[in-house]
Amino acid sequence: MPRSPRRPSSSFDRRKRAEAKDAATSGSLPESPTDLIDRPAALELLRSVRAAIRTRHYSSRTEEAYIGWIKRFIVFHGKRHPARMGEAEVREFLNDLAVSRRVSASTQNQALCALLFLYRDVLARDVRWICGVVRPKTPKRLPIVLSCDEVRALLAAMAGTNWLMASLLYGSGIRLFECLGLRVKDVDLEREQIIVRGGKGGRDRVTILPESLREALDKQLRSVKELHKRDGADGVPVTLPDAFARKSSGAGFDWRWAYLFPATTIAVDRLTGERKRHHIHESVLQRAVKEAVRRAGIGKRATCHTLRHSFATHLLEAGYDIRTIQKLLGHRDVRTTMIYTHVAKKGVLGVRSPADMLLKEDCEEENSVRSCAGTGSGECGGVEVHVGD
Repeated sequence: MPRSPRRPSSSFDRRKRAEAKDAATSGSLPESPTDLIDRPAALELLRSVRAAIRTRHYSSRTEEAYIGWIKRFIVFHGKRHPARMGEAEVREFLNDLAVSRRVSASTQNQALCALLFLYRDVLARDVRWICGVVRPKTPKRLPIVLSCDEVRALLAAMAGTNWLMASLLYGSGIRLFECLGLRVKDVDLEREQIIVRGGKGGRDRVTILPESLREALDKQLRSVKELHKRDGADGVPVTLPDAFARKSSGAGFDWRWAYLFPATTIAVDRLTGERKRHHIHESVLQRAVKEAVRRAGIGKRATCHTLRHSFATHLLEAGYDIRTIQKLLGHRDVRTTMIYTHVAKKGVLGVRSPADMLLKEDCEEENSVRSCAGTGSGECGGVEVHVGD
C-alpha cells in the first residue's frame, strides 16, 4: 500500500515538538489536549471579556485593543486556554513582544494591561504574580509642533469639509474623534464656543470656536440640515449614544442630534439591519492631512494630532497661562500640559542662545566702527579712529 505524502511541518508544529523535547528533558509533562481551547470556549471567553469591559463603561477602542491582545496571547501559546496558563506564559509572551517583535514600551504596557484585566476581572484569578511582572519604562517623547507658516501651508493644501475639520483641530485644540463626534447642538456660533461631549476619560469640556470659522461653520450647518431633512423623509435616523434611542425614540430624527460632519453613505447595523447615518470615518481626514503635508512640503511627521499640539504651543508662545491651556485641552493634570513648555519657541524662561548674543555683540561692534569711520577721523567711544591711513 503506497504511503500517503507527509504533510509539511509548520513553525507551530516545530515549536510544539521543541517544547515537548524540553519538557521531557526537564522532567515535566507537556500540556494535555484538554488544555487547548476550542472555538465555543473561545467565543464564550471573548463574550465574557466584552461584557466585563462594557459593564465598566470602557471605551470601544479599549475594548478593541484588549480583545486583540487576548487573542494574540492565546494563539501565541498554541491556543491554550488562559485559565490553564500563568505567570510563565505571560512573561514569555511579553518578552517575545519586546525581543522578537521589538514593540515599543507603550505597546508592551498595553498588552500587560489587557492580560491583567483578563485574569483579574474576567477569570477572577489572584493577580499578585502578574503585578510583579516588570513593566517597561516608557520614554518621554516631545510632541511634534508645526510653525504658524507650516500650519498655514498645510491648511492651504486642503479644501472643503476636510479643510474645515483640520481648521477646527488647530483652532479649537480638539482631538480627532472629538471633532468627528460633534453634533449640531454642541456648536454655539453666538457665544463662539464648542462643547466637547464624552472626551478622553468620558469628560465634557468647553473650548473656543474660532471667529474666522463662523461663516464656514454656518454654511456647514445649513448643508447638514438639508441632508437631515432628506434622511428624515427616507426614514433614516442618526446614530445615538448608548441606550438614548430607547429613552427618546424620536431623537434620531431631531436635527439637534445630527452630526456636524456626517458620513456620505448610510451605515447598516449588522445585527438589526437598521439603516442609520453615522459621522464621517476618521481615515478620511487622516488621509487628507497626510496628503496635505506632502503637498505642502513639510519635513515633519505631522498628523491630525499635531494640529492639537500646535494649538497648545502657539497659545503658550502668545503669553496665555498654562492653566487656561490645560482647561481648553481637557487635561486632568497640569503636568501633561507642561510638556508644551519644552517645545515653545522661546520657552517659559525666554532663554536665548549665547551664540545669538555673541553674534549680536560682534554685529553691534562692527556697526559702531563703521559709523565712526563715516564721520572721518576722531574719537568714538573713547577710541581714536583714523581713516585713510
